[in-house]
Amino acid sequence: MSPSRVLVTGATGYIGGRLVPRLLARGYVVRVLARSPQKLTDVPWAGEVEVVEGDLHDPDAVERAMADVDVVYYLVHSMRARGDFEDEESAAARTVAAAAKEAGVRRIVYLGALHPDGPLSRHLRSRVAVGRILLESGVPTVVLQAGVVIGSGSASFEMIRHLTEVLPYMPAPRWVRNRIQPIAIRDVLHYLLAAAELPPEVSRGFDIGGPDILRYGQMMNAFAVEAGLRQRPIASLPVFTPWLASQWVNLVTPIPRSLAVPIIESLQYDCVMREHDIDAVIPPPPEGLTGYRRAVRLALAKERAGEVETSWQDASVAGAPSDPLPSDPEWSGHTVYTDVRERDSSADPELLWRVVEGIGGERGWYSFPLAWALRGWADKLVGGVGLRRGRRDADHLNTGDALDWWRVERIERGRSLRLRAEMLVPGRAWLELAVRPRDGGGSHYRQRAVFFPRGLAGRLYWFAILPFHGVIFNGMANRIVYEAEHPGAASRVARPLDAAVGESADA
Repeated sequence: MSPSRVLVTGATGYIGGRLVPRLLARGYVVRVLARSPQKLTDVPWAGEVEVVEGDLHDPDAVERAMADVDVVYYLVHSMRARGDFEDEESAAARTVAAAAKEAGVRRIVYLGALHPDGPLSRHLRSRVAVGRILLESGVPTVVLQAGVVIGSGSASFEMIRHLTEVLPYMPAPRWVRNRIQPIAIRDVLHYLLAAAELPPEVSRGFDIGGPDILRYGQMMNAFAVEAGLRQRPIASLPVFTPWLASQWVNLVTPIPRSLAVPIIESLQYDCVMREHDIDAVIPPPPEGLTGYRRAVRLALAKERAGEVETSWQDASVAGAPSDPLPSDPEWSGHTVYTDVRERDSSADPELLWRVVEGIGGERGWYSFPLAWALRGWADKLVGGVGLRRGRRDADHLNTGDALDWWRVERIERGRSLRLRAEMLVPGRAWLELAVRPRDGGGSHYRQRAVFFPRGLAGRLYWFAILPFHGVIFNGMANRIVYEAEHPGAASRVARPLDAAVGESADA
């Protein structure tokens, strides 16, 4: 019997990016539907999957992706805070439901959200609606309803971590007293994998969660204990509306406002399991479900070891530019501003490249850190991603990775790195860093900033920051070359890794 073929939607996301390699390890033939296939270029399993380009709003692409598929994983959910995303999500679910029925798919698996009865936030309401549409598709469907997912790189974990680490005292809204049943990422994956093999008569929603029910404030202080921090006093303030809370999260954590809003809205309710029927069809893992503190411990070990498999950082940013940099001939007739800096270096090209690939995150941008920090804060104030988004891995970058307010658009290992700006600017911006070997030894470094202004505001923006370019970009080029040339630069670039914890797979 040939292996089952599985279609994963959302394979570039936090959950999907972890599920795919585990499906492959179990012998499934995996196909992914991706709106931006280039994001998959550098993932370790890229050569082992079939890729169909398109999204869930394209019936033709969905139909192509469904051909000869046995199981469909629906792992897509909009995290936009504005617009008619509820209608769009329902339309996408209907497209998938119809195509799955037509293609003879034997199972749909959808990851939804724990929710109470009664009025819900827009995002919870949308997830419930998507689950209902899939259950009514005529295809056997399992809707797994999970609460806060705890794992290295998850948005919920990162929000807890930064709020706890940054604030010695936590003024908080009343929802910090709401009850939550968090679940470890390893347990979510356990249920997702097992759901593919359920018999066809199983078609319904199931609540899933970890063994602990906690208040949000308790989750923060339990994190503090595992991270070796002092527990934080938390004051519940009734004046903290969801909107104000999301602005607060946006300012004091790397989580952008567009992502903070749906998370905060979902925390307005007690989100705990109302039934444990899942145990009858999918038993817990042999070692038992993972408690909250152990999940935190595993996630911290992964982050300290630099082994974060997927991260919220790599999710697409709503409203951010996504078009690639046009080739130079396409610039004809357009207003384009550039800033080019070049340096010859005595450093070996490999060492210079290591400095380039290690840029950003904790290491910063090698010039005028105050200016970078102020620009990042300005971006956060207007709802952008800011400079503190960081990077998933301290030493290596892949296509599609987030890097502070940039996105890795293209990387040619050892040669060039192109970054696309996702900060809020009146135009489109890129930064290119390139390394070439030099005749006679050493290397040549080239740095180019490119800006396509939008209207008068874009032109005024460029000329307003132009006086700073001589300091920022010139200093950046000089420092990158300096780091590569001087003794000890290699040790600063290669970050030592903490010993990985053996049990931290799937953290």
